[in-house]
Amino acid sequence: MHKYEIIIYWSNEDEAEAYVAEVPELPGCTAHGATYESAAVHANEAIQLWIDTATEFGDPIPEPKGQRLMLA
Repeated sequence: MHKYEIIIYWSNEDEAEAYVAEVPELPGCTAHGATYESAAVHANEAIQLWIDTATEFGDPIPEPKGQRLMLA
């Protein structure tokens, strides 16, 4: 399991209506699921894929901040 913050919320905007999981520290890293739990599992899979892709292309991987992000 990764230590990046994951924000999970319900979205009525998707055709299937689902929970959406965003990882703000990793740009573009999002996932979704029919349940809160499945969104969290998919988010962790997306984080690993994001890290694997960054590693493959030599892109920097940010360290997890380890604290709640400030939201505006």
